[in-house]
Amino acid sequence: QLQVMLTAARERGEVCDHLLFYGQAGLGKTTLANLVARELGCSFKVTSGPALEKVGDLAAVLTNLERNDILFIDEAHRLNRMIEEVLYPAMEARRLNLIVGKGPGARTVSLDLPAFTLIAATTRVNLLSGPLRSRFGASFKLDYYEVTDIEAIIKRSAEILGVAIDPDAIAAIARASRFT
Repeated sequence: QLQVMLTAARERGEVCDHLLFYGQAGLGKTTLANLVARELGCSFKVTSGPALEKVGDLAAVLTNLERNDILFIDEAHRLNRMIEEVLYPAMEARRLNLIVGKGPGARTVSLDLPAFTLIAATTRVNLLSGPLRSRFGASFKLDYYEVTDIEAIIKRSAEILGVAIDPDAIAAIARASRFT
């Protein structure tokens, strides 16, 4: 499904929809996001939910994006609600709306953002707010491999590398792989 999305975006000359990857730690969410950027030939910018403490932190990241960049936010479940509120128009309308000043003299400044793709990763998808989850074009759950799948990967890798490997060794390595 992901490959179809990437191919379609590339053939249309558009940026890919925003993507959400979720699953247990160590399953390759960050690696997969990096592979998406490489597949699309885009720059890959990385941050995390806890690093975005203030609206200004997010504004700094968003205003430094260029067209087609991939913004990866790890631990997205740790984004605070104020950051989410600023992120919504950035994802939907490619706009950054900032409030400058306080009280009756405050005013809103709106900045256009380049077309970008947000990829968020989380181990706790249930902690993401409904409004944030609904803004992703696609969500992908990463799960542990079955032992038979790992054995097939090991066998294929050995063939690619031109290495002879005993079937018992394949089984032993697969069992030791922690299903990742």
